[in-house]
Amino acid sequence: MRVLVNGTVREADVEPDTPLLWVLRDVFGLTGTKFGCGAAMCGACTVHVGGVAKRSCVLPVGDVGDQPVTTIETLAASPAGKALQKAWLAVDVVQCGYCQSGQLMQAAALLDANPAPDDAAIDAVMAGNICRCGTYGRIRTAIKQAAGELSPTRRL
Repeated sequence: MRVLVNGTVREADVEPDTPLLWVLRDVFGLTGTKFGCGAAMCGACTVHVGGVAKRSCVLPVGDVGDQPVTTIETLAASPAGKALQKAWLAVDVVQCGYCQSGQLMQAAALLDANPAPDDAAIDAVMAGNICRCGTYGRIRTAIKQAAGELSPTRRL
């Protein structure tokens, strides 16, 4: 299987039905994407496939095709990712940190699709990402802060 991951074409000697998560972690050594539930219900394994947030634990690598895959390892390469990482630190979102790569990837997809989300939009998109530490309020605050940093009116 050939997969375009973080801008690099990589090859994996795996069956097409192998979950993308295990190809990323076990074959390519990209361990920033986490295994949580294995049923696409917690969001810890969220990556971008063709620019869309996807749960890699249930996505067969054969279904990726030619779509580019982006993982947490290169999130800061995008303006939204960089702004989110900065806001995450400023707001002190992280407690245990286990869910954070999935939270950040989901938030980046949100800001790419909606650069000025309100609370309802944030809550709707982020609802599928579980944080056992309960930092949802700080996550929302950080997303809003990152959106403000990305706002064209703020850059003037």
